[in-house]
Amino acid sequence: MLAKRIIPCLDVKDGMTVKGVNFVNLRSAGDPVELGRKYSNEGADELVFLDITASVEGRKTFIDMVRRVARAVSIPFTVGGGISSVADVDTLLGNGADKVSVNSAAIKRPELIGEIAHRFGSQVCVVAIDARFTDGQWVCYLKGGREKTSRTLVEWAHEAQERGAGEILFTSMDHDGTRNGYACDALAELHERLQIPVIASGGCGCADHIADAFIHGHADAALAASVFHFGEIHIPTLKQYLAARSLPMRLQ
Repeated sequence: MLAKRIIPCLDVKDGMTVKGVNFVNLRSAGDPVELGRKYSNEGADELVFLDITASVEGRKTFIDMVRRVARAVSIPFTVGGGISSVADVDTLLGNGADKVSVNSAAIKRPELIGEIAHRFGSQVCVVAIDARFTDGQWVCYLKGGREKTSRTLVEWAHEAQERGAGEILFTSMDHDGTRNGYACDALAELHERLQIPVIASGGCGCADHIADAFIHGHADAALAASVFHFGEIHIPTLKQYLAARSLPMRLQ
């Protein structure tokens, strides 16, 4: 059985890490490069950096940060935010990223997934899906959760897989920042329907929530932010706890 992965997520705005609740009310959480270095040294399996503004000037700052992260960490890292072309991917990979995360642009033009997979390999393409439970179903949203779409979570995730995505990063907007646990039922449904790895995101408040995402949600990886940024969960202790629950973990 493949080891379960622990993935700290760093939302980056104007060169700094920020964190909010339900995608709003952002507060600063520190320098992304130094946080990335810390998590790498502590035994995180991967990192995710998201440019949450992705303006022209913001993108220049973000690319410089990607270059510095590549020098500072010894684990794979994914970058996302505003990626809409193969050229964007080429630039980010050329500056040291290992994978890219695409969200809004992929829903608007699904062919982008295949273009990335064909050029760089499926392992590079992580399709991020932000969804909210609405009228009895999980509905996908664009633009950082500001724009509702007609796509539903499972059917869009399945299409993304068929087009060449290497992984699905599912964030429950209802759970994001609430610290009440992940959307395990939705994760379990994704696991049932897909053949590619699923990353759980949104709602982590304690180590038990991560265990639940792995055991009940059958997630392949768990992504969290504030519990790591503000020192509430320490990665070495977390991994020992999960391993004690018979979950396969990479231990230092």
